[in-house]
Amino acid sequence: MGEFDTSPLEAELRRAAAVLDPVPPELRRLAVDAFILHDLDARIAELTFDSLVDAIPVRGVTDPPRMLTFRTGELTVDVEVTAHGLMGQVLPPQPARIEVLGGPQLSTPDVLTADAMGRFTSEAPPIGPFALRLRTGAEVVVTEWLRA
Repeated sequence: MGEFDTSPLEAELRRAAAVLDPVPPELRRLAVDAFILHDLDARIAELTFDSLVDAIPVRGVTDPPRMLTFRTGELTVDVEVTAHGLMGQVLPPQPARIEVLGGPQLSTPDVLTADAMGRFTSEAPPIGPFALRLRTGAEVVVTEWLRA
């Protein structure tokens, strides 16, 4: 049996999908933003601790905060996520600009400022998938994406 050329069929299906189910502009913008995050200057901070997976449950606590730790090189970011917002600290302590990146939404990312001790807070809890983009001095660090 010979090979069947599927490229005309694929092209026709792409055209039909573009007409019947177009990509929303906001989703397209998020895809471009996600691609921009993958630049050579940004370091990825890996998740090294997640209380949902690594912690021992405490009896009687019904809604414990979620504790997260991200690391890259010498930089550590500790974050506590609750229904009332998030708070965290950049270690070693240093000022930083932190963007809370989220899933599809019409607003721009929340921008937080870490003080000289590296502490930051937000009164808006992340909803859905989120990541943090930290700008510390000359360095850009992006955490792994997680679901809130």
